[in-house]
Amino acid sequence: MAWLLVMVAGLLETGFAVCLKLSHGFTRLWPTIAFCVFALGSFGLLTLSLRKLDVGPAYAVWTGIGAAGTAIYGMVFLGDLVSTLKIVSISLVIIGVIGLQLSGSTH
Repeated sequence: MAWLLVMVAGLLETGFAVCLKLSHGFTRLWPTIAFCVFALGSFGLLTLSLRKLDVGPAYAVWTGIGAAGTAIYGMVFLGDLVSTLKIVSISLVIIGVIGLQLSGSTH
């Protein structure tokens, strides 16, 4: 269950990163509100998961999911540059996240 919380928190991290861009420096109301909701949810779920998980692997999985998700979202929906190197790099991050998740221990 704790790893599920980390994965959902990572997806929420993607949400807050995207909303941060869409807020244009917190000058747009609804993306700013969405940023706050996603950020609080993400940090809250990460905090709950850390009651059972080691901090290193959990944090790495959380940031990996957030980074890969944000990069993919940017390429698909925001017109970010798509390149072979970027896709390979995102794939490596995802592989690393899976490896860390599988190796993570619980208390």
